[in-house]
Amino acid sequence: MSSLAARSPNIPKLSRFGWLMALYSENHGRFSRLFSPAALAPGSYRSCVGDGLDLQLDVIEQHRYTTELRLTYAMQDPLTGQPDPSAYLRLYHDTRQAEATHCYIGRRWQDVMGLYPPPAELLGHRLRINTFLGKWLEYLAGRGHGADTLHPRHTGAREMEKTA
Repeated sequence: MSSLAARSPNIPKLSRFGWLMALYSENHGRFSRLFSPAALAPGSYRSCVGDGLDLQLDVIEQHRYTTELRLTYAMQDPLTGQPDPSAYLRLYHDTRQAEATHCYIGRRWQDVMGLYPPPAELLGHRLRINTFLGKWLEYLAGRGHGADTLHPRHTGAREMEKTA
């Protein structure tokens, strides 16, 4: 009887890297359900749900296996003039993963970690920004943003240069 109580269940443990890969997969599912990115051509899109926080989705590049995007609100940082907050995403179509490559929330990643961060610090940073992305996508879905509210944004060349 005591030997049964001493046994621990054989539950696999995820490494931090495994956890990050799982986040990438979950974020791809969330993003795909929300915005149907395969149907979007390169360009700028806006989602308005009447809450005063219009969402902007920029499809920067479409490739065979990847799509590069930027997700942001239609607000600008008063110091830099850049959209803030914003997340730059890379969707991997073949592996069904979405990676937040970097976020701009007041400061650039180089300002946070330096140019050559230790691998453990870089992994921790990636975990944080991709957890942020997952929570943001859940919030956007809860507010009513989605493929139905997403419409092409007609911008002039001057405005596109500002955001690039």
